[in-house]
Amino acid sequence: MTRNLLRNVLLSLSAALLLSCGGGGGGGGAFAPVGGSAFGSSGAAGPVGDTSASGASDGSSGSGGIGGIAADDGSSTTAASGDDGSGVGSGGTGVSTADATGVGAVDGAGSIIVNGLRYDTATAVGNVQDAPTGLQLGMSVKVTGPVNADFTSGIARRVDSAADLRGPVGSIDLSQGSFVILGTTVTTDEATVWADAPGLAAIQPGRTLQVWGLPAAPGVLRATRVEQRDVSTPILTGTVQNLDVVAHTFTLGGLVVDYSAAVLSGSLDGRPLANGTIVRVRANAVSPGRLVAVLVEWWYPLPTANGTTAQFAGIVTDFAGLGSLRVLGFAVDASAAQITGGPSRSVGNGVKVEVGGTVSGGVLKATKLKIRHVPGTGGPASFDLIGTVGAFRSASDFRVKGQPIYAGGPGVVFTNGTAARLGNGVRVHIHGTQVINGVLTAQTVTFE
Repeated sequence: MTRNLLRNVLLSLSAALLLSCGGGGGGGGAFAPVGGSAFGSSGAAGPVGDTSASGASDGSSGSGGIGGIAADDGSSTTAASGDDGSGVGSGGTGVSTADATGVGAVDGAGSIIVNGLRYDTATAVGNVQDAPTGLQLGMSVKVTGPVNADFTSGIARRVDSAADLRGPVGSIDLSQGSFVILGTTVTTDEATVWADAPGLAAIQPGRTLQVWGLPAAPGVLRATRVEQRDVSTPILTGTVQNLDVVAHTFTLGGLVVDYSAAVLSGSLDGRPLANGTIVRVRANAVSPGRLVAVLVEWWYPLPTANGTTAQFAGIVTDFAGLGSLRVLGFAVDASAAQITGGPSRSVGNGVKVEVGGTVSGGVLKATKLKIRHVPGTGGPASFDLIGTVGAFRSASDFRVKGQPIYAGGPGVVFTNGTAARLGNGVRVHIHGTQVINGVLTAQTVTFE
């Protein structure tokens, strides 16, 4: 008994260490309040994430916080305070007082935008792992906090984010826009953010990549952000299959995961590991066909309590009609949902959607479903940044919330001014549909 107790203590300490260092390869993960210059508010709260980093992706003196994209822009004018002045969550917004859960990829800042829902982050706490400069466009994230009835605004109380896959590229299929890492097929679409490459064609087999994404069918992950990295410890996310509770193994895609020495973390309501559970696995090394886990985390677990509000993005699986489908492994009834982004007949397995509604009997009764990508057809990608211009050099080279922007193309539409009005401290709303080599190409620039 004493030996088992000692083992459990050591495993718990290992889990704490892993959570604080991001699994040995990517960044901090300590909890801290969010505020101050991190999101442009006047609070004095400290940074979230890797506190050793400057937090501003352009190397400026911004204090970072949850988001590199939400950091101060470091411009020389005091007008560029980053105060978004949105009023989100203030009286009259209709934001409820009950916490809701949102899961998806970051598609904007001001303060943070996930699945088109804009959260006020002035009082949020968070845990950002595997990202020394904080949140960036395309990173998967879970946000907890109250939202309004139409899922357009909310107040973030907590923000969690971590990489979903890390390892060497085994093979690439340019015709399908996919590649394989650790036995998992990674697919891409128009909304995939390429942080430091012009696209998949520039990636070589054997290159280590770190990927954020949305789990699809077992063994498949839809990439929302891709970064090149030095060789580092493996991370693997997917749906548990072939669980053997005696041998302490299961499979994720093409790999057998040995979890006999791993810490299990993050289950809601004490639910045990089971086939169909989506997990994130961290390991020290991988051998052919086998991964020895040191940490198995429930992947952004969604609450099942009746009356809970949730909104999340993912790939449709187990489709048997609008009244019976799954997104992120969660049962969804969208028979009464308002469907946008395409005709309802487009919904089916492999389609990327955003859903929102209320949980009842373990099923999300969706009031909205937005189609984001249909295989073979495509779909809309959308990124929005709301804040002040910083690090301004020209319309082709400036930053908003730390995110590099290119607005020098001939097709950019300027509203309430022209390109000549751009400059440090000027408040803008940038909208674009593509991030290549880490740069968001603007379609519209609206002066506020």
